[in-house]
Amino acid sequence: MTPGRSSGRPARSGGRGGGAPGRRGAPASGQRSVARKADRTSGTRRESDAAAPDLSGLGAFRLGAAPGATPGKWIDVWKQRMPANPVDLVALEFVDQAAALASGEVDAALVRLPIERAGLSIIPLYDEITVAVCSADSSLTVADELTLADLAGEVVMVTGDDALGIEVPGAIAPAFSAIATTGDAVATAATGVGIVLVPMSLARLHHRKDTTYRPVVDAPTSTVALAWPTEATTPLVETFIGIVRGRTANSSR
Repeated sequence: MTPGRSSGRPARSGGRGGGAPGRRGAPASGQRSVARKADRTSGTRRESDAAAPDLSGLGAFRLGAAPGATPGKWIDVWKQRMPANPVDLVALEFVDQAAALASGEVDAALVRLPIERAGLSIIPLYDEITVAVCSADSSLTVADELTLADLAGEVVMVTGDDALGIEVPGAIAPAFSAIATTGDAVATAATGVGIVLVPMSLARLHHRKDTTYRPVVDAPTSTVALAWPTEATTPLVETFIGIVRGRTANSSR
């Protein structure tokens, strides 16, 4: 309205409740908008609650994990989404992962490939680079990265739980007895008598002050995958698959 001029009509009262004349007690438009939004929100919540399955009666979810596998972020989501179903995390050695799935010791597992695939469903998740673990004062530490050719002439240990199966051209076989575990091989590498090739997560897992590691850029990588028995694809397994694939709670099955 322009200052100094009258509209010629008296202002109309909004009446009780602040609504338009003749609609006594009606809420203002802003209030109606809020009410409609609340109705939609409550409806969405009801639909969400109806869609979410009640799996509380199925108990705990048993998840196996090969050495170096990192399920932490998925377990955190599981705890938020499935509070009635705790996660039992079962540590698995590389050589035992297939047997643990076949025997039903675990419902599903984060495994390192390769694995015997008969009867299993498998979803590859991520690849890890291979590193050479050596003593902290090894000449190999001069370079930030290595190639397989750089390892020619080195004593390369292959452990009983080796998950890579890499052959290094020109490498020297150890003169001492075979080493059973990666942890033992890292401890041996600390003495300077040889090196061991492992996925980077295992080098970090077995880190020592007297060892270090360098990436081997042209070596095969190590794939971590989710595996479970195909004929035992339970609702709990389906829920974890959905979490791993990044689905929301309403679309995880």
